[in-house]
Amino acid sequence: MTTAYTDERDTVVAAEGVYAPQEDSQLLIDVMEKTGLAVGNRVADLCTGSGVIAVNAALQGAAAVSAFDICPKAVRCARTNALTAGVDVDVHLGSWARAVEFRPFDLVTCNPPYIPHDPDVDADPVPSTVGPARAWDAGYDGRMVLDPLCEAVPDLLAHGGSLLLVQSEFANPRQTLAALSSAGLDAEVIAWQWIPFGPVLTARAEWLEETGRLDPGRREEELLVIRADKP
Repeated sequence: MTTAYTDERDTVVAAEGVYAPQEDSQLLIDVMEKTGLAVGNRVADLCTGSGVIAVNAALQGAAAVSAFDICPKAVRCARTNALTAGVDVDVHLGSWARAVEFRPFDLVTCNPPYIPHDPDVDADPVPSTVGPARAWDAGYDGRMVLDPLCEAVPDLLAHGGSLLLVQSEFANPRQTLAALSSAGLDAEVIAWQWIPFGPVLTARAEWLEETGRLDPGRREEELLVIRADKP
């Protein structure tokens, strides 16, 4: 296991084959802390990966935290990280379909796969230490996970509950806002951050330029956090 994420609060490690937390996870954690949405509430973290967001929800004072991932390696990694951090996080194998069994939640967090990819290319020259491609690949438009997630979230939330979701500009945030609104939630972008391209987008930059989604020569990405509230 290698150290993948460090800040002044904790250190989380990602096992081989598990997504190593990057700036998107940090941004979501910071927003969760600033809004105070985890404090005293029941939290579900979907697509948990290493468990970094779930662990931080517990550290921020959540009443209960459940984490979900479809990857057995991620489940084991998240459990280990929760144990190391000394927090109580129930980590389950499965997607939001499994999370329905434990509803309702006051807060749902998610850092899903959202990077577009060329279906005609089998693999990118991305270092294996970053994690498996399934942790970021999300179809030609980057919405393979986002679209069904937006439909499922209302069933997970208690009345008055909230979703915090982080995604890239390249996966059409306006479509996410529209989908969440259509599902009956009040949705808006509440945070954003420009960051240099990491290894995945660096590998895909030319393709994004060719498909008209990236201005030639630009190598920065805008991350956004969307909040959606259930009336």
